[in-house]
Amino acid sequence: MRDPYPLWEFLTPPSEHGRPERMAVAAEGTRVRFADGRWALCATSGLWNVNLGYGNRAVAEAVARALLEASYLTLFRAGHVPAVTAARALLDACDPDGLGKVLFSTSGSAANDLAQKVARLYWALRGEPGRRVVVGLRGSYHGMTYGAFALTGERLGQDRYGVDRRLVRHVAHDDDGAGLRTLLRREADRIAAVVVEPVLGSGAHVLTSAFLSELDRLRREHGFLLVADEVATGFGRTGRLFASQGWPFRPDMVITSKGLTNGTCGAAAVMVSHAISSTVAAADAVLVHGETQAGTPSTCAAILATLAETDRLDALGLASRLSAELTALAEGLADHPLVEGHRGTGCFRALLLRGTDGHLDADQVARVVTEIAGEGALVQPGPSAVQLVPALTYGVGEVAELEQCVRKGLDRAAEVLVR
Repeated sequence: MRDPYPLWEFLTPPSEHGRPERMAVAAEGTRVRFADGRWALCATSGLWNVNLGYGNRAVAEAVARALLEASYLTLFRAGHVPAVTAARALLDACDPDGLGKVLFSTSGSAANDLAQKVARLYWALRGEPGRRVVVGLRGSYHGMTYGAFALTGERLGQDRYGVDRRLVRHVAHDDDGAGLRTLLRREADRIAAVVVEPVLGSGAHVLTSAFLSELDRLRREHGFLLVADEVATGFGRTGRLFASQGWPFRPDMVITSKGLTNGTCGAAAVMVSHAISSTVAAADAVLVHGETQAGTPSTCAAILATLAETDRLDALGLASRLSAELTALAEGLADHPLVEGHRGTGCFRALLLRGTDGHLDADQVARVVTEIAGEGALVQPGPSAVQLVPALTYGVGEVAELEQCVRKGLDRAAEVLVR
């Protein structure tokens, strides 16, 4: 029988597909319009990627020009000027002294796959091909392609999909590095890289200074590569252009996506250290990788325009002011019977939820998200939490509006979840 609804939606059961109250038809500024005619205040920045708000004209016009000037150019066995220009701009914005090359990709997931390949190539060229294991953190999120899905430390049904984790390990992020120390005592000569999110995308856990200090010490002792997965934390989300710019040491690779094009294009980048790029150059080694849409002229134009708009709008200054308002919002909701607390930093926050029977499960969190949406705001579900990840360009009064929507939605959910 022919299915009347042609789209297979991600992360929702077929019974929920095509519902008009969830079917978006337009987005503008900080709001999304749905097929039932309702507008909602977005507190998810799309998927944590529309940091400068929907419909930024400068970014859209830059993409349009690029599509007319060179609708497509490839990075397979060649380069092109837009990609070189965008790569240089990214390095200059992030860390030109520490980072030397950019590899373009098409999504945060694919970029995480690519970073793992680069780490293994590096050690093979260094004469240590046995260093193939990549370490992630429990509770982390790195994506859904097979390599990234393996590295993701949140349990999302990896076994069901036959995800191969033989070359992946996971350690805790909340033990000041004790688990990583234990792992290295067993397998230091097999560890190619450790990949960390500065703020874990699932749950908004901020890596502590104690953990980061031990991570750096262990890297210097054992020599593994350190990868900062800034897919979610890049482009001002935590108050700096990249969160790792606030670390007292430099990572060997930085992964960026999401805010990289303000959500307009499927784009990502892996920025690698001078040590990695010089090792590859000395061997004149070929990295066997390629993605058809990686680094196209239109995505490079979007990257350059997003960087320019980040400066023009003073997005980092906006983020600092918005961060203070989000702290006040979270503290203002602390008295709610469903709210246990909050965590996060900058414009990346989570309200921790607890019902009568303990921490809320995924279905109960979904109920909270639905009730908040019914009151006019879009929030992101997390483990026993809802996450608030608004655009950095929120206007006057919009945080107060968000707090009102969240409180009303929590009230409605509490009628069922708190007895």
